[in-house]
Amino acid sequence: MRVVTTAQPLDVQPTPLALLLLGREADPKSERGVECPGDLPAPSDPDLVERARAAKAKLGDKVFVLGHHYQRDEVIEFADVTGDSFKLARDAAARPDAEYIVFCGVHFMAESADILTGDDQQVILPDLAAGCSMADMATAEQVAECWDVLTEAGVAEQVVPVSYMNSSADIKAFTGKHGGTICTSSNAKRALDWAFEQGEKVLFLPDQHLGRNTAVRDMGMSLDDCVVYNPHKPNGGLTAEELRAAKMILWRGHCSVHGRFSLDSVNDVRARIPDVNVLVHPECKNEVVAAADYVGSTEYIIKALEAAPHGSKWAIGTELNLVRRLANRFAAEDKEIVFLDKTVCFCSTMNRIDLPHLVWALESLAAGKVVNRIEVDKETESFAKLALERMLALP
Repeated sequence: MRVVTTAQPLDVQPTPLALLLLGREADPKSERGVECPGDLPAPSDPDLVERARAAKAKLGDKVFVLGHHYQRDEVIEFADVTGDSFKLARDAAARPDAEYIVFCGVHFMAESADILTGDDQQVILPDLAAGCSMADMATAEQVAECWDVLTEAGVAEQVVPVSYMNSSADIKAFTGKHGGTICTSSNAKRALDWAFEQGEKVLFLPDQHLGRNTAVRDMGMSLDDCVVYNPHKPNGGLTAEELRAAKMILWRGHCSVHGRFSLDSVNDVRARIPDVNVLVHPECKNEVVAAADYVGSTEYIIKALEAAPHGSKWAIGTELNLVRRLANRFAAEDKEIVFLDKTVCFCSTMNRIDLPHLVWALESLAAGKVVNRIEVDKETESFAKLALERMLALP
């Protein structure tokens, strides 16, 4: 006999994060769910390049355009300087005469530029929806709750927060307020060495992989010294005993691009390309980093390929725009450079900055209209700058 039951309606309320993902809500402090106002030129407009050149020429020294390594070639063409997130923020701070800083990157990068530049300078993000999934994985409310958990476990006074540059201004401010510092992928070990001189434990935000790889690969810790705090579980999914025993408390965050690379990717490329050098970013998983020949930041990757001998072979584990640009750049030197994974994967949020958005931003500025300004409030800026200054003071 078949029993038929009548389903009762469930009283389930969507979470704020779910509403953001569905595009039904907006949060000005989030990296997502923000619309870009204005009438953009059509992407098929054949005059876009000339329009960008004309607007930039009209603005002259009033504008300084920054281009992150992961940007499209069509955008990089108009960048005055290129680099990783922190290099670009420092480059912006070194140009106090530029009235407008147009940051072709993502939201947290533009925030850092606003923190480090003068009050009379205005930072522009061509598309406000260009966010970062990693930065989204740690909100101010979640981190405050984590600190409460650490306090209840009796370990908060021993913990020094270290936050990756790839975090929101709110997280940087929390870090500065609680005696911590910021790090980049190139100085993470120096930041952790400093932190362990200040306390017995580190809360590493928001990328678990960079924190784990630095602790284990560069500092000689074991995987058992690391625990992962999951903000979506009660008490982070950890017991008080686990928190007391851990040296590294890693936030459960990751990069959606670098997290795609796997040990299978490494094994596959070694089988396909004899004598290949595997070079990956430290945001990759620990097993990928352990299997690679070289590990380093985007700047390290570029310099390694510049110094590589003619005819060498390389599989690169980082964002595809950069890998493709490097492959084209060094083709004349007979350097074979391939993407580590067979699946094509751009940074989807970084790719929101395209030529139509850049043209719209530049033409608006040339017409005297400031669009998409990124402005960090003074209290947040004060504590975030404190954390950044601690990083700048690292030996």
